[in-house]
Amino acid sequence: MGKSKVGYNDIEKNDIFDNEFMTHIDALYNFAYKLTHNEDEAKDLLQDTCMKAFRFINSFERGTNAKAWLFRILKNSFINDYRKKSKNPGMVDYQEVETYYSSDGGEIETQSTPDLRSETVKGMLGDEITNALNSMAVDFRTVIILCDLEGFKYDEMSKILDIPIGTVRSRLHRARNILKEKLAAYAASMGYK
Repeated sequence: MGKSKVGYNDIEKNDIFDNEFMTHIDALYNFAYKLTHNEDEAKDLLQDTCMKAFRFINSFERGTNAKAWLFRILKNSFINDYRKKSKNPGMVDYQEVETYYSSDGGEIETQSTPDLRSETVKGMLGDEITNALNSMAVDFRTVIILCDLEGFKYDEMSKILDIPIGTVRSRLHRARNILKEKLAAYAASMGYK
């Protein structure tokens, strides 16, 4: 039985987007940043996610978990972008090169924006934990982020990642063990056994 599309009018679409989707914008950015490790790529991924969410809003059912629906779009966009980049690893963005050389002394102007990840995660994760998490394979890092940092349940993670619940559980177990091994020396230095 396939999913049926809901026909929202423009007012309903804007209401859903503003009141159900935009409330998760900070969590989406943080997830995007944790996947990409790059502020600009995270912003691009977030923008792509928002555009797709609005474009496919008729396939969203009101009353369901909007955060999980959005995280799945973001995760799929990340994977698709990763596949494109791995097929064309040597591509250079001409616009970026031109901007670099046309600016004063080769320095690109940067616009100051609030850093959401530092405001929301400040004091929660030490550098050692963040580095250990970032060094993990993306599949393991993603389940840790979704479960332990974002608080998704196994069934929600299964839908976001498009894998069976058993795979979610085993991947999370393996990911936590990998993280535990990576942090063993740090934990011992902090007095934990």
